[in-house]
This record gives sequence, structure tokens and C-alpha cells, in this order.
Amino acid sequence: MTILRIDVETFSSIDLKTCGMHRYIESPDFEILLFAFAYDNEPVRVIDLTAFEDLPDYIIHDLTDPGVIKTAFNAVFERGTISKHFGITCDPVQWRCTAVHALALGLPGYLEGVAEVLKLEAQKDTKGKALIKYFSVPCKPSKANGQRTRNHPHHEPEKWAEYIEYNRQDVVVEREIAKKLERFPVPAHEWKLWALDQRINDRGVRLDPVLVQAAIECAGLYTERLIAAAKELTGLDNPNSLTQVKAWLAEKGLETPEGLGKDLMPVLMDAAPCDDTRQMLEFRQEMGKTSNSKYDAMARAICSDDRVRGILQFCGANRTWRWAGRNVQMHNLPQNHLDDLALARETLRSGDYEMLELLYGPPPFVLSQLVRTALIPSDGCRFIVSDFSAIEARVIAWLADEHWVLDVFRGHGRIYEATASRMFCIPFETIVKGHENYKYRVPGKVATLACGFGGGVAALEKMDKKKEIPAEQYDSLVKQWRQANPNIRKLWYATEEAAMKAVREKTTVKLAHGVRYRYEAGILFADLPSGHSLAYPQAAIKYDAKFDKDGLVFYAQDDRNQWSQQRTWGGTLVENLIQAIARDCLAESLMRLDKAGYEIVLHVHDEAVLDVPWGTGSVEHVTEIMSRPIDWAPGLPLSAAGFETEFYMKD
Repeated sequence: MTILRIDVETFSSIDLKTCGMHRYIESPDFEILLFAFAYDNEPVRVIDLTAFEDLPDYIIHDLTDPGVIKTAFNAVFERGTISKHFGITCDPVQWRCTAVHALALGLPGYLEGVAEVLKLEAQKDTKGKALIKYFSVPCKPSKANGQRTRNHPHHEPEKWAEYIEYNRQDVVVEREIAKKLERFPVPAHEWKLWALDQRINDRGVRLDPVLVQAAIECAGLYTERLIAAAKELTGLDNPNSLTQVKAWLAEKGLETPEGLGKDLMPVLMDAAPCDDTRQMLEFRQEMGKTSNSKYDAMARAICSDDRVRGILQFCGANRTWRWAGRNVQMHNLPQNHLDDLALARETLRSGDYEMLELLYGPPPFVLSQLVRTALIPSDGCRFIVSDFSAIEARVIAWLADEHWVLDVFRGHGRIYEATASRMFCIPFETIVKGHENYKYRVPGKVATLACGFGGGVAALEKMDKKKEIPAEQYDSLVKQWRQANPNIRKLWYATEEAAMKAVREKTTVKLAHGVRYRYEAGILFADLPSGHSLAYPQAAIKYDAKFDKDGLVFYAQDDRNQWSQQRTWGGTLVENLIQAIARDCLAESLMRLDKAGYEIVLHVHDEAVLDVPWGTGSVEHVTEIMSRPIDWAPGLPLSAAGFETEFYMKD
């Protein structure tokens, strides 16, 4: 199979980072400036399209030839920009993404980072950022540049020559990375899934522009009111200034050395020495409603046909291969609990913000509840939304052979009541509303959600969001849950032992249900029953002074995007396995739904959102597809539930 490696440099007046690729290429001034390519191991050639050079006819032909595999680092960009610029359809089935390959092996998702980690002889040209800023984004007009808004090659010929070489070098580096990674190929079925992912991202999901703009306006007016009230309360010039607010609070007797983050607010509220400081903290909370910023993201990314695209990143969470959110982050949306969601969204759309506040309370709360409803079906369609029932609880019970849990899911499915029954040794049938034993359902639920991956008191406290359980009971609840689930508890330690043995002895160790740990070329692989593998680069055994024993370490990007050593243990390893297998269950369902003719416009965690014409399809058919057994997971009881809706929501 011939491989054509590609890298392009482009121009658009739309900001790529904040608006996304699909909005970027919609701009009338979008164009490809440079087109670098190489077949297999041939020298890299750069076509300067600004100099009226044309792509060779054989390149134009091969861009749509299924017998030629096209590759790029972050291929979604090359595929999208080439399709737009040349007016052709670039079938994702014919493409491969080296960034996805890197993510699949636990490596960084950007070219420079991968080249550094792999210690390649060929490295990305460090001048790139400055050259991109000069030639590929608009410039501010000034006297010095003749009031121009864009830099062209003739303005800096030497820089342009450097840009050409930068473009060429990116193909060189991408090819070197691909050669390094080819020892550990991405399974063919995952490339088919990636192709489906690309079609889902290209299709996008429709937004309600009237609701989005109304939400932005409503939030802006309310923020103005908050700022005016905060100024009157404090006398500060800028109540949005963290420095000014902290100084004012200190004068009032409330020190805030750790800042004013939302996680700290409950403690700060309790410590507030007076009503004024408490009121100011409430103002800060209202001003900082991050969920409302999603409306701004929607407004930036919305395309001319009112759809937002490119919001899913394949293998974005590379520890588990789960998708991540991009452009408009759909993976951390607040749930909706308003009594009449349809009335609330119509009140917002009408622009009657006073009525909205009168009916439902402070706008930040209402707007956060309505974020999901900004997503609407295509004309003549409705959404069918379907999600797995307790997928992670099912998968961990299946992997651990916790048979009583599996029996629950094969039967009545009331896992919280069944767990409470075992934890507190009370009859299952008494845990119903109206009976005194119903109070045990809450600790049963919280423990089920918190303790599966080795979580202790801290995990229980975090999951007990409504603080319905006395804190002094947390420790005993953890112990009771573990006693009720002995096989899951054993799984944590068996998993850690298997992973460490694989690294220590440089061998392969079987775990259960097709899962095994395998050490190869410095990488610890967790082979999954679906056929792909999680990767832990530079895995090693290292003494842990805190626990006075050896522990497993590996390298990954930390929260600051630094490549650093990280420590893990059995509970976290099990969490990785469960989330990855649950992801594979969703992937299997997405492929089946697509094959059945359903148009998938979004999926979030364990949920699929389908754009379905009226008169076709059904909730029953969709949930039946998602509940079907999976060949590689015999005995795993899957179940899905769904509903129809004229706007996206949480049922």
C-alpha cells in the first residue's frame, strides 16, 4: 500500500484555537499556502501555492484514490483543509492520523512533544510558532506595516523561505514518528472506528442560534447588575479583579491565601466574618459560572448552517482511549432539573429575561440548566438519546467475577438497594419508599459510586454531594462495601500484581476475561478483550517510601503538559481497564447504530445522541441495538434506556 504523507500551512482570519477547524475553513479568506508531501521514503517536496504553483495531477488523483493511504499528524486538519481548498471529498477511510497513533501509545498528542519523548534525530523546527503567527494569522495594521492586516511572502522573503523549510520538516518528523510507532500498530477495527468518528465530527450537531445569543445577552446583563452591586458593596473599581477582592476581604478579616476557587467557597462562606463578606463571596460565585461560558464557545464555533463540528477528540483521554471534548466541551455539562424545561428555554428565547428570573431564579443557575437544550435536531427530525445503564458497575463486576452483582443486573437491576442489603444485612425487599430501611439506599448508592476503584473516605466524601451521610460513618461504609464486594477488592491487588510482574520479569501475565499485562520495549501494555491495548510508557518498578514497598511508575503528561513520572496502583489500573472496556462497549454500539442507518451527531461518556427523521427508527430499536451482547465480552449483561426529544436534555 502506497503511503502519501502530507502537511499543510494555511491562512484564515478566524482563530483556529477558539473556533475550531470547521469554522476556520469557512472563512472566505481561508486558503492553503504551502503543501508538503512525500511518498513512502522519498524526499519531501513543498508546493508553494502562493507562488501559483499547482499540485501535480498525480497528487490530486491520489488524494481520493483508495489505494493510497494518506497520513498526517492531526490528520483531521489536513483532511478538512484539503477538502475545502480543492473542493474534493477526502474519505477518512483512506486516511491515518499519526497523532492518534501517538495518543494510543500513551504519548503526547502534539508533534513536538512526541518527537522529544521519542528522542528523534529529526525534531520539529522551533521557529514554527513565530512563522505561523507572521504568515498564517492576521496582523494588526500600523504605520510601520503600511496599515496592512496580513503578511504575504513578499513582505519577508527570508522568513517565507524559512516557512517553506518548516513545512518540509514537519513531514520529515511525522514520518520518523510513524516509523518509530509502526512496531505497535493501531488495530484495523480502531481505524474503522476513527473513520466513523471523523464522519460524526464532520456532520456536527445543530445549535439553536436564537437561544445561544439570548443566553449570552441574558448572562451579560446579569453580570452588569452583579458588578454594579459588588461595586456598591465594596467600593472597588473592579470587583472582577482577584487581587482587589482578596485585599478587600482581608480588610474585613477574611484571609484567602489559597484563592477564591469554587471548591474553596463552602469553607470560605462558613468562615465569612460578616454579611458583607458573605454577600461578596456569593457575587464571586455568580460571576464565575463556567457552564455559561459554553454559550460563548458555541457562538464562536457555530458554522453558517447553524451546526457545530469537531467537538469530539478520538482517543483524547489516551490512558483509556475515551473521547475528549473539543471546541464546545460537552463532557462536563450540568444536569437539568427544572420542572418545565421547554417553557424555560422558550422564555429565554423570547428575550423576557425578567420573567425567566421570576419563574426560575438567578440567571446563571437557569442558563447552566439550559446549556444542553441549545442542541437541537435537524429540520424534520427528533433526537433519540440512549445511554447504557450503570455500565462501569456492570463491567467491573464482570471483570472481577462478582457474581451477585451480575445477577442483580441480569434481574431487577436495582444495584443500590441490593448493595445496601448486603452492606447492612437487611432484607432487600424492605428498601422501598415508606419503609424505615429506605434510608440505607443513599449510603448504598454513594458507596457503589465511590468505592469501586479502591476509593476510601475521601472518595466517599466527594461522592456524597448532598452530604446526606454523617462524616463519621464514611470509614465504616468503605469497609462494609469492600466486605460486600470481595472479588472486586481482590481485583485491585491482582491487577497491580499482574502489572508489576509483567514489568519486573519482562513477560506477559494473564488477568481475566481476555485482559493481560504485557511488557515490551519499555512499555507496559494492558491488552483488552476488544483487541486493542492501553499503554504505560517507560514503565518501571520503584520503591515507594510512603507505603514502604515497591510500586509501579510510568511516564505521561501531567496537568502542566510536562512529560513526567507518575505512580499508579491496582485501584487506578482497574479504573483504567473498566473505563476503557466501557468505552469499547460504546464504540461497538456506535458502529452498530451507524450500520443500522442512524445518524450519530454526538456521544458523551456512555450516551449516544442520534438525529432521526420523524417516521423512521425508534427508541426501542436503538436501545435494543445498544443492549445486544458483545462477542468479545461473553457474560457481560448490557442494558440501555432511551427517549425522544426535540432538544438535547438529560432525561
